[in-house]
Amino acid sequence: MRFTPVKTLAAAAVLFAFAGAAQAADAPQCEIKRPVNFGAMNWESNLVLVDVERFIMEKGYGCKTDTLPTETLPALAALERGDLDINTEIWLNSVADPWDRAEKTGKVKRVGDLYMGAEGWYIPRYTAERLPELKAAADLPKFKDKFKDPEEPGKGRFYGCPAGWGCEVTSNNLFHALKLDDSYTLYSPGTGAAQKAALMSAYKRKQNVVFYYWSPTPLVGAMDLVKLDMPPFDAEKHKCLTSTKCAKPEPSAYPDNPVFTAVNTKFSQEAPTLTEFLSKVSVPLPVINETLAHMEESGDESSAVAKWFLKNKPDVWTKWVPADVAQRVQAAL
Repeated sequence: MRFTPVKTLAAAAVLFAFAGAAQAADAPQCEIKRPVNFGAMNWESNLVLVDVERFIMEKGYGCKTDTLPTETLPALAALERGDLDINTEIWLNSVADPWDRAEKTGKVKRVGDLYMGAEGWYIPRYTAERLPELKAAADLPKFKDKFKDPEEPGKGRFYGCPAGWGCEVTSNNLFHALKLDDSYTLYSPGTGAAQKAALMSAYKRKQNVVFYYWSPTPLVGAMDLVKLDMPPFDAEKHKCLTSTKCAKPEPSAYPDNPVFTAVNTKFSQEAPTLTEFLSKVSVPLPVINETLAHMEESGDESSAVAKWFLKNKPDVWTKWVPADVAQRVQAAL
């Protein structure tokens, strides 16, 4: 039996210690010593982009991260309080009035523009072909019998925005502005998943259905839809539509919807490097559509889709970060 000399063991221990120290020196040090808190609003594009940003922060910047499951308006309030550091996706036109008030407090900051989203009221193309005279949202009362609410058969059913989301305020006000209360029930699904499941089920069965939705989303990409016409866009009318205190809502089309990232102001002061990274996060619309289509086809969770994005779209995300950060993220993949 052979024995390793004590001196050799001691030398090896010293080498390992030096290697460990060198590796620790190379490891990134996060700017803040606590987890970075993200708002986990539960629509697909937000879930994927949050997981993309978390992976980059953890592997590229050496940070710990956490998420708080929430909805649009509570998330904005949490961002103001500092319970959240980052709201990755804020859809401006859905929360124009609450965002304006929050921004005036100085406690939140808009830091980066992600992409331009869109919203509207839709019917499937097969419904449009069955009902060729249904062109505009204002025509809906004439066709209430074609969209029967199973719980209130004397009325049609309009699928509004999921309960608690920022778009619920605008969509509900628009419903009242178009004077649909007498002819339709306003059905607000409890979650985005419940809304999507109900609409996909109706679509597969070729049932008539009329609903609010937004894009980019896997659902809009997967369905052949027709957007109902609205009265021309009017900035003042739309501002009232986004307010929970809109006393006399008047109809107005949805404008293009800037989607941006916001941070808590104190966080931006404590973590200027992370804030700079977030300010550069921008995704071309065709790329986010392709990513969400992959999510729909694969059935993968958002964390797996985030890794797919990072592996397949380096030309997009490597522009957001310095080269050394990009190298660490790619090594972690």
